[in-house]
Amino acid sequence: MNWPPERFPRMRREAHFGRVFNCFAARPAQLNALVAQTLSLHANDEALVCADRRFTYAELDGLAARHAAALARDGLRAGDRIAILCANEPEFVFALLAAFRLGAIAVPINVREQGPGIAFMLNQCGARAIVFDADMAQKIPAPQDAPRLALRYAVGAEAPYARPFAPAAFPMTAAAAPEEETAVIIYTSGTTGQPKGAMLTHLNLVHSVMHFEYCMQLGTGERSLLAVPASHVTGLVAVILTMFRVGGCVLMLREFKARAFLELASSERMTHTLVVPAIYNLCLREPDFGRYDLRHWRIGGFGGAPMPEGTIRALAQRLPNLALANTYGATETTSPTSTIPLGEQAAHLESVGVIVPCAEVRVMDDDGREVAHGETGEIWIAGPMVVPGYWDDGAATEREFCGGYWKSGDLGSIDAHGYLLILDRKKDLINRGGYKVFCAEVESVLSLHPAVAESALIARPDPVLGEKSHAFVLRSDPACTADDLRAHCALHLADYKLPDFFTFVEHPLPRNANGKLLKRQLRNRGTEERISE
Repeated sequence: MNWPPERFPRMRREAHFGRVFNCFAARPAQLNALVAQTLSLHANDEALVCADRRFTYAELDGLAARHAAALARDGLRAGDRIAILCANEPEFVFALLAAFRLGAIAVPINVREQGPGIAFMLNQCGARAIVFDADMAQKIPAPQDAPRLALRYAVGAEAPYARPFAPAAFPMTAAAAPEEETAVIIYTSGTTGQPKGAMLTHLNLVHSVMHFEYCMQLGTGERSLLAVPASHVTGLVAVILTMFRVGGCVLMLREFKARAFLELASSERMTHTLVVPAIYNLCLREPDFGRYDLRHWRIGGFGGAPMPEGTIRALAQRLPNLALANTYGATETTSPTSTIPLGEQAAHLESVGVIVPCAEVRVMDDDGREVAHGETGEIWIAGPMVVPGYWDDGAATEREFCGGYWKSGDLGSIDAHGYLLILDRKKDLINRGGYKVFCAEVESVLSLHPAVAESALIARPDPVLGEKSHAFVLRSDPACTADDLRAHCALHLADYKLPDFFTFVEHPLPRNANGKLLKRQLRNRGTEERISE
């Protein structure tokens, strides 16, 4: 299937980052131009709602301009990295738009990240400033542990070494950043467990929000509920920036709870969202689901994990006006790469959709040769949404990019009608409710515990989250418990990365003749060993 060409702006081939691909010929020059264009059409329309705080586009733009002026007054300049460690709240958006206006690079960090991970990201990208929720202060590294972090701005209360995150009295004119410049760095874990900073450029972000706009047929008056972290590529691009492109309103939910989601969706007349399937499952389980007024909800995007067929049927029965759309992408593709056309989800339950117009997808074998339609191989992705590489990590960039394509690590195929199927993952990761847990990272942390001789992490199916993590551990001290290891991991890892289950084994973990761990055997015996939850 091809997208109807009349629905999209004209495309042309262009050269960027040493690559050649299709681009939308008519597009905003960069993110400040995108926001300015929306402001000119929707100045008095609602742009942002969070609890009892509401902002029009004019108010939001004014606050962003004054925050940018405050950052500039303190010595921050174009190209500086400004980290943002804030929950789903207006200050996240103020800081993001202020960084764009300054020509700086925003570095969103998930508030569930722990101190060691935050310190690594700040130092790896050389962040000069951080805007953070005051209740996160204990996670921020001390000055001697982040020597380049010159400025700290606290939101909501006072914090050590920090000044208040407050706007200046007068606004700052927006910078005209070149579209190939990096606008955002988002850290994504790798199979080695070492986070990599994907460089999302203005060109990448503009094309992704336009893909969402046209593929999901979004327009003026949309009200999108942000239920995933604003720091995640889905929250940042699919919800926040896409709404700012179409002149819609972002409804911010600070922390997901099914009842709170339904109450906000109902009271604020939500029309759109993009979340993980677990959120739909949890909402349907609410005993009073039927009392919420969800008649305005037109588009239910989902991604990060398969949607159970039972959930799709239940939603069709209870919300007949809701069009579901499975969407596939990654941080490196600035999300999305493919999406199901509206109204087609029920007919293509196994698919993650049709390739978005400007993207190119190849299915390649292990020798770097393209396979025929219907055959399985690794998904390689190219286009104006694909990042140029990783921040200050040439080795990872060279390893994961080839000939202008990003090698996704996902195994899949494209059927005769152009629908993309994802069948398995080459990368050793667990998808826990849309949060990616890379096994090597958790195994590395477990290895630091003195009682752990060796460990291996595998996925276990879960009816709500899709997958949970299960650690097999050979211990040198039988007094060591699952609670001991979970507490140890909590010192180093975000909470969603902590193993959900532990099995303590009496013999070394199974390996082949080359010493490679045989995780397939562990998956087969997962229910046979003693499990500690």
